[in-house]
Amino acid sequence: LYSDISPLLKDPAAFRTLIDLLEDHLRASFPKIDFIAGLDSRGFLIGPPLAQRLGIGFVPIRKKGKLPGPTESVSYALEYGKAELEIQSDAVEPGQKVVIVDDLLATGGTMCAACELMKRLKAEVLECLVIIELKLLKGSEKLKSVPFYSLLQYD
Repeated sequence: LYSDISPLLKDPAAFRTLIDLLEDHLRASFPKIDFIAGLDSRGFLIGPPLAQRLGIGFVPIRKKGKLPGPTESVSYALEYGKAELEIQSDAVEPGQKVVIVDDLLATGGTMCAACELMKRLKAEVLECLVIIELKLLKGSEKLKSVPFYSLLQYD
């Protein structure tokens, strides 16, 4: 079984409702957020409209080699190999408050790597936020001290 947000993206009312729910959650949970950071590539679909609603900026976290200028990078293990993520070195300032978003949390490797990048830039990760969590894979357990929120959970 493959969990995917494509049907949600095709339905404008459903997508608007998704962004409404995520906005409501973040406004109720955090009085101040400086940036939404979105993971390549589905976090790029959720992050910008959410950041716009909140009146804050969006920061992309991309696969290696896709960002201009100086970057910070981190390698991490995937279920099927290794990968690297990057963020621009000046994307956030030390102490800025960031929420990291993606569509799905499976084993947690990509989200943990994103948290590591924010740690290297000395940003404060307020929360890791996803639409779908595959609980059976226990990815949220890898996040340890970082708050985590998922809209939907599947076993």
